Formats: sequence, C-alpha cells, structure tokens
Amino acid sequence: MPKAAATFERGRMASSTRERIIGTALRYTVIVIAVAFALFPVLFIISSALNPTGQLSTQGLLPRVDDPSRLFDNFRGLLIDNLRVYPFWRWLFNSFIVASVSTVLTVLITALSAYSFSRFRFRGRQSLLLWIRLLQVFPNLLALVALFLILQQINEVSDTLNQIMPILDWTWLRSFGLNSLGGVILVYMAGAMGINTLLMKGFLDSIPREIDESATVDGATNWQIFWQLIFPLIRPILAVVGVLAFVGTFNEFVLARLILRDTQNWTLMVGLFNFINSDFNRDWGQFAAGALVAAVPVVTLYLILQDQIVGGLTQGAVKG
Repeated sequence: MPKAAATFERGRMASSTRERIIGTALRYTVIVIAVAFALFPVLFIISSALNPTGQLSTQGLLPRVDDPSRLFDNFRGLLIDNLRVYPFWRWLFNSFIVASVSTVLTVLITALSAYSFSRFRFRGRQSLLLWIRLLQVFPNLLALVALFLILQQINEVSDTLNQIMPILDWTWLRSFGLNSLGGVILVYMAGAMGINTLLMKGFLDSIPREIDESATVDGATNWQIFWQLIFPLIRPILAVVGVLAFVGTFNEFVLARLILRDTQNWTLMVGLFNFINSDFNRDWGQFAAGALVAAVPVVTLYLILQDQIVGGLTQGAVKG
C-alpha cells in the first residue's frame, strides 16, 4: 500500500510539473506574440525613416543601403535641407505651445472643478455630474461644424468691433478665432474637461475629509485648504491628467486640420500629413522621420512621470 501511494504521489507531481511547464510555455508564447505585434509598426517606421529612397515600393523591414551615411538622409532633409518648403521646427514649436498651454490650463481648471464636486454640496451637483457623463457618450466629430462656426464668428466679431469702435484695437480677438493657435487651445481645453474632471474627482474622494476639517478648525479658508493641503496630495492624478491632455493635444489632427489654414500656423500632425498628401511615395521616408522626432517629447514625458501615472491611476480607482 505505501508503494502504491508513493507511486501515485510521484505521478501526481509529474503531472503537476508537466502542466506547469505547459502553462508557462503558453503564457510566454502569448507574451512574445503580443510584444511582436506591438513592436512591428515601430520597427517599420524606424526602417522607413532610415530608408534613403523614401518609397514604400522598395521598403523592407531592414533598410538596404550601400553607404551607411545615407541612413540619415531623411532626417537631414527634414530637419535642415527642406525647411523653406516644410517648416518642421515651426510646426514642432506650434504643437509644443498648444499642447503645453492647453495641458496647464486643463490641469488647473480640472483640479478646481473636481475639488468643488468632491468637497462641496450645492444645488444641481448631481445633475452636472450626470451631464458630464452623458457628454462623454457623443464623439467629438459631432461638434466639428459648431466649433468651426463659433471660431469664425469670433473673427467676424473682431472686424465688427473695429468698425464700430475704431478707437480701440480689437484684433486681439483673432488670436482666439479661426486659423489661430489660441482658438485651437480653447477647443482642446474644453474638450478635455469632462472625463478628466470625473477621473480627478474619484482621486479626491479617496482623500480623507478629516484633513479639510482639521484645517478648518485651525482657521484655514477653502482656498488655503486646496492649495496648501489638497493640491500637493493629488500630484499623481495631476500627472495622469497632464500626460493624457498633453498626448491627446500633441497628436490631435482632425480639429487642427479644420481650424488652422496657414502653413506657419500648422501643428506638427497637420504638417506631417502634407508629406503623404501630395506625393505618397516621394516623402514617405521624411514622414517616418518626422513621426520619430515627434515621438520624442511624448516618450520623454512618459518616462519622467511613469511612477506618478501608475500611482494616480490605481489610487483614483479606489473610490468614485
């Protein structure tokens, strides 16, 4: 009987070991396939950027060149040689300004709005939260025509005011109208308020109210409580909202293509579209090179704030 039990135990352990090996092999197989699927587009873009011919018809996963110095022809043409035709640095500067300003304004206004919804009780609070959730159901494309007309009317108001009251200069309004970076910033900032407010409110709900009550007993105002006590505690969620807003505005194309008309006012995504809009084969290499350069600020921001992003996403999901 003991021999039979020992034999059964050895068989069970062997079966368990075999199942564990098979399970581990399957998991690693799935991971390798997922990583390969995710990295293939990146490798293809890198190969296209290093391909001096700049044509998809001769494109392979590995660039074929006789002279290694030609690997950077696309970068040289994009960043140095063709700046008169394609002002790449100007487009990159426009994108950075639009993304940075809209991100800072979005974070500040979202923080104040979320703090109000989390800490204060006022009439219409639940209705406003419900409307914010409902607005997220509709895609931004539904508002394209309305946004275009609003920004166009801002330019018309500027011209009308200059005719009615010529003593004052009203041309500054055009900085927030059609074909202006200010108008794009306003549109981006308004579009990022909804979901970010809900995300930040969930994080604020996880902060104990005893902090506010203790500060109130000590004589602190609501403004002092927010800036001196709450604001430093919500840095993780501020990083999350900031990264989401920056990446979303930096990579946005549709609204910028609709609003911005002059070449000097284009953002980077609109400018890069020009490389493949006129002649697909000729400028594909420079388009890929521009895409790699455009990825540098986003990747750098993620690497700097990665710890804060993980903390903000996990803590903000505790309470809602």
